[in-house]
Amino acid sequence: MPEQPRITPWRKSSHSDENGSCVEVSESDAVAVRDSKNPGLGALELSRRAWRAFAGGVKERG
Repeated sequence: MPEQPRITPWRKSSHSDENGSCVEVSESDAVAVRDSKNPGLGALELSRRAWRAFAGGVKERG
């Protein structure tokens, strides 16, 4: 099983829907993202700078 990042607590995205389709985010020195339905699969860990670039790109594309 992939190692979980040592970043807590996890919070669900504000864009989650009623069907449970969402991601969870955890912020500390880095930002980690995981699938809330399958948290045991691990998480993608990004630097804060990379996270800001990713989030900014998503917002631009609406």
